[in-house]
Amino acid sequence: MSISVSDLTNAERAVALYASDMPNDCRSQRGDRDRLEFWIVQGATRMGLEFLYRTAALHSGYRLCWLNKSLSAEQKRAEAERFPNKARIDLAGQMAANSILHFRPNAEALARKQVAFDGGCPKCEGTGEVWGLWVIDVEAEWYEEGYRSCWVCRDDEPPTTVEFMAVAA
Repeated sequence: MSISVSDLTNAERAVALYASDMPNDCRSQRGDRDRLEFWIVQGATRMGLEFLYRTAALHSGYRLCWLNKSLSAEQKRAEAERFPNKARIDLAGQMAANSILHFRPNAEALARKQVAFDGGCPKCEGTGEVWGLWVIDVEAEWYEEGYRSCWVCRDDEPPTTVEFMAVAA
């Protein structure tokens, strides 16, 4: 099995770096390209591609929910089990981001971009839809209520929502 860094997404690179022999106190330096490539390939080889893809998808789901402030207790627990050294996974993420400067992801890696959730999507609970009051036109004060695609587990843009709307009595 021949693995190229360009065949991996950013999340896959971060997970591979976590599994590699990269030192916990590693810092980016000029001329790191070969060393970074070695660690990413080493970690990916250790894990195997299928396990790497699945772990990276779960890590991406965790990060997405963290950004959306919708992490579940199950996600927090599972992420801590997968990556017990938080400082290391954070460093691996930084180093993976740095690797993009040297190794652009190829079309296959970009097409494979996957997101998975421990216990299902915490926003829609696996239904793929969320109920809300959606702003259609702010100036016209036009709102619609109903279901829309979940922007956490789907690739949609977050809609403009109104959580609570005052109603005059």
